[in-house]
Amino acid sequence: MVVDDAVVVRGLVGRWIADESDMTLVASHRSGREAVADIAKKSPDVVILDIEMPDMDGLTALPLIIAEKRDVMVLMASTLTRRNAEISLKCLSLGAADYVPKPETNAGVTTSPAFKREILDKVRALGRRRKIAGKVFRAASSGGSAPAAPGRVAAPSIAPQSIGFNEPNFKLRPFGTTIPKVLTIGSSTGGPQALTTVLKALGSFLDRVPVLITQHMPPTFTTILAEHASKASGRPAAEGRDGEPVLAGRIYVAPGGKHMVVKKTGGTTVIHLEDGPPVNFCKPAVDPLFTSVAQAWGAQTFACVLTGMGHDGAHGAGDIVAAGGSVIAQDEATSVVWGMPGAVAQGGHASAVLPIDQIAPKIMRVFSGDRS
Repeated sequence: MVVDDAVVVRGLVGRWIADESDMTLVASHRSGREAVADIAKKSPDVVILDIEMPDMDGLTALPLIIAEKRDVMVLMASTLTRRNAEISLKCLSLGAADYVPKPETNAGVTTSPAFKREILDKVRALGRRRKIAGKVFRAASSGGSAPAAPGRVAAPSIAPQSIGFNEPNFKLRPFGTTIPKVLTIGSSTGGPQALTTVLKALGSFLDRVPVLITQHMPPTFTTILAEHASKASGRPAAEGRDGEPVLAGRIYVAPGGKHMVVKKTGGTTVIHLEDGPPVNFCKPAVDPLFTSVAQAWGAQTFACVLTGMGHDGAHGAGDIVAAGGSVIAQDEATSVVWGMPGAVAQGGHASAVLPIDQIAPKIMRVFSGDRS
């Protein structure tokens, strides 16, 4: 279902969806009110929901859509303003699965291959995840309490192979033998929610180490993400600045549109922002950060790969374990999309693959010397 008040955008995105052999456009609406009224009848797997619309905007419509169809995957769409970035992250906290930044003009929408690719990739990934979520919901409903869709609550305790998750096809590696001194995190689709969960649970532990985060996000959005990270953790968090020293007790977020890496300079580790081409179609990307952290801290590096599309972070995770460090990944059941953490696990780089609510406790145990 496509919901956008701009007829050009609605028509174009609708055609993109209809032209894909594995997708079907079931409805197209100009307002949130129309979408809410039609959601139960059309029962879409994915809703692309614009934020700014007359009659009923996306923020108002979102909880009503989820109330009508609990397992629907909602993809918010908005232009790159601070207000819309705030609203988009608010929508993620209310149950939206992800967001996509829109070009600022209708002409930009029609001429942006990157926007088309992002829309189709995210709809495909979220649609696949919705199918699994539906099986989870039906299985739980027939045999106990029913879980909500991914990204909203913890996953159910049902055998993965019985509900559509892939059987584990990876082997875990031992944790490194050196106590870590830095925590670096990579995430994408579903990442803001997952990051909030982890940072909030880490609490005062964060005073002991620096935290370096790459979340796939455009400019402005990463500014807001850092503010949210500070609120969740109770610790200073901001976008990394070029030349800034990396200090314990602080959280550094890669700014949108730049790759954030670290380098040793005169015995001090400092942030460097690079304006090179996208890596794995992303800028910022996780791989450059992970590789640079491995070079700076070696065996004292600890990385966590959270929910996200694609395979960004897998190469950098390999560099971390090659340097003697350790990597853990979020499990499939609690990931909105198990692309990035799945690639790390299947590449043989992970020492643990855990539900989101078990990741922070594991981090704290490993930094305290527990390598089990």
